[in-house]
Amino acid sequence: MRLTRVCLGYFRRYADREAAKSTAIIVKKPVQGWRVKRIKQSYHYTENRPWTDAAKQANAVHINRPRLYLEPVKEWPIFLGDRVEVLVGRDKGKIGQVNSVIKERNWCFVEGLNCKYEWVNKTATNPGQMMKIEKPLLVTTEVALVDPSDNQATTIEWRYTETGYRVRVSTRTGRIIPFSQLSEVVEEDFINQKKYVENEAKDTTAKVLKKITYEPKLCSFEADIMEKFGIKEERKPAPTFWY
Repeated sequence: MRLTRVCLGYFRRYADREAAKSTAIIVKKPVQGWRVKRIKQSYHYTENRPWTDAAKQANAVHINRPRLYLEPVKEWPIFLGDRVEVLVGRDKGKIGQVNSVIKERNWCFVEGLNCKYEWVNKTATNPGQMMKIEKPLLVTTEVALVDPSDNQATTIEWRYTETGYRVRVSTRTGRIIPFSQLSEVVEEDFINQKKYVENEAKDTTAKVLKKITYEPKLCSFEADIMEKFGIKEERKPAPTFWY
């Protein structure tokens, strides 16, 4: 089941379905009764994922929001676990590790950098506590990948190695910027491959899913079935005339 969700895009469809639920209301029609009505309202992505209560509250129906204009990113350059340098704000010039990526807004969150402080649960009798909250940074203009050879920010370009492996290369030094181990084991649905345990009672195991059950052949379907069950065709085909 784990491999099925990844290969067939189950998680992406689930996220889109949850986003669509946020822009819907239930109305009562005279004959049809209660029906779900979709509102022509674009989904507003935040740092909260679509299935959380905070995201559903932020996308309540009939809330006027300014239209968002995003710079299209043809090749996504930054992944989970990469070391980047902050280019703007009070933490300009500092290097940190990316701990979250939201491609729908061109955002990435750097651990411990670009934070804001706010009081939580503060009342007249309770002093509350101050929370440190990381704010998003644009991957297009506000952060840059760090070249591991000199620990300096650099732009990248995608190339192929001799073995056909696609890699990121620094445009300044020509060195390969490797992917972090975290980005290779954590999938799109935020599940770590190394920590995932298959439940044989409920999940389809990877061994069964990878088993080859069909081998294509040049013969027809009928001929393939006859060959499998040992049936020999002794009848002569009728003549065919073309006019």
